[in-house]
Amino acid sequence: MPRLSKKTMFAIEAVLDVAFHVGEHPVRSGDITERQRIPKRYLEQVLQHLVRAGILAGKRGPRGGYRLGREQRKITLGEVVRVVRKLEAETEPNDPATGSPLAHEVVWPMWEKLRDDMMAQLDNITIEELCQRARAKGLDQPTTGQPPSTERIAV
Repeated sequence: MPRLSKKTMFAIEAVLDVAFHVGEHPVRSGDITERQRIPKRYLEQVLQHLVRAGILAGKRGPRGGYRLGREQRKITLGEVVRVVRKLEAETEPNDPATGSPLAHEVVWPMWEKLRDDMMAQLDNITIEELCQRARAKGLDQPTTGQPPSTERIAV
């Protein structure tokens, strides 16, 4: 099956964290890093790409941070995955000459079909649905003033 990269998981967790914790002030990236234990080097890069895609909205300055770019019900998991896939494609060269005729004519077309099917399913899952799943598991409890939870928001 298509793999779930670290960057993809971190992007999903970051968007869910923003959906849960945004309030009067935007969510700071440092807070996301603490709550979700996402390495800052991954998080900053992913957050900027999510902002460019309109999934998140960023605000600079001392009271800056991130908010959702639009309503939870209008952001799909497929969109988040595509942002990361595009980011990874920029950093991972793809050599079309690699592989045999069997790979090009049989394996890759099958793999592409599986990926397309998976993306179609991800396009039907909204951030709102994932938030509801996490709430049902008690994973949306505020952490302000408390040490970071050992549980990460899971989907």
